[in-house]
Amino acid sequence: MTGWTIEDMPPLTDRTVVVTGANSGLGLEGSKAFARRGATVVMACRSVERGESAATEICEAVPNATLDVRECDLADLSNVASFAEGLHEDYDAVDILCNNAGVMAIPRSETADGFETQFGVNHLGHFALTGHLLDLLRASDGESRIVTQSSGAHEMGEIDFDDLQRERSYGKWSAYGQSKLANLLFAYELQRRLGNHGWDDVISVACHPGYADTDLQFRGPREMGSTLRTAAMGIANAVFAQSAARGALPMLYAATAEDVIGGEYIGPGGLFDMRGAPEFQQSNDASRDEETAERLWEVSTDLTGVEYDFESI
Repeated sequence: MTGWTIEDMPPLTDRTVVVTGANSGLGLEGSKAFARRGATVVMACRSVERGESAATEICEAVPNATLDVRECDLADLSNVASFAEGLHEDYDAVDILCNNAGVMAIPRSETADGFETQFGVNHLGHFALTGHLLDLLRASDGESRIVTQSSGAHEMGEIDFDDLQRERSYGKWSAYGQSKLANLLFAYELQRRLGNHGWDDVISVACHPGYADTDLQFRGPREMGSTLRTAAMGIANAVFAQSAARGALPMLYAATAEDVIGGEYIGPGGLFDMRGAPEFQQSNDASRDEETAERLWEVSTDLTGVEYDFESI
């Protein structure tokens, strides 16, 4: 994959791609790349207004883009279910699902369902969404892929089953690390379950963007009301970060490259894995702990009420 770019993506005509958080950053750049290769892109956005604005931007760069902007608020499980219901009404299959949206290092808050927001949005919302769309992914004509966006911050994460919602002790970065570790545990456990049930035509892959210049870094300082930290983050992004378009490459590779087989982790291969062309990488040992992954799956099922029915589909 040396030097892989969006120019190496295969044609995606007649393919349907769902991207969460498609209105900005990695999701916007990923949606633009998918559209450029001919895919129908379902832009799953918390704000339809911002989604429509992003769609306009994409159409300026890709005049023949086929885009479908829909509301999908990962902080509200009923909204996630409604989004999935709408896709079932209008689409026969989904070929690629990019679990991309997320929040990072924000002051503690809770989702509509009472979950700590970072864990609720980054992990539980995507766990529920993927379960709701499982039959559409199975209905794809050919191989379908589920790509879950994680982060190098998974290495500082720990799944605290005694305080998953961080009610007793909250640190914005430790909560973020937990959610990103949960993303990997989910992606790998999903691949194991797909394989165990003979679903060889559906694969689950994980990725991370390295350090990309997106709006993700600014939400935390803004919610804290810290002008100084917001300015400092802007300087750090300008000096150290790669562009959002470059940061989207691991997700695009995971979603489309021919040599991806499932259960893998893809990130930028440059300095400290923060920038550069995508490559296969190794996540930490905690992310590969099958006992923790199975327990997290069971807890996530209980919390979301979403069952993955591999047998009847």
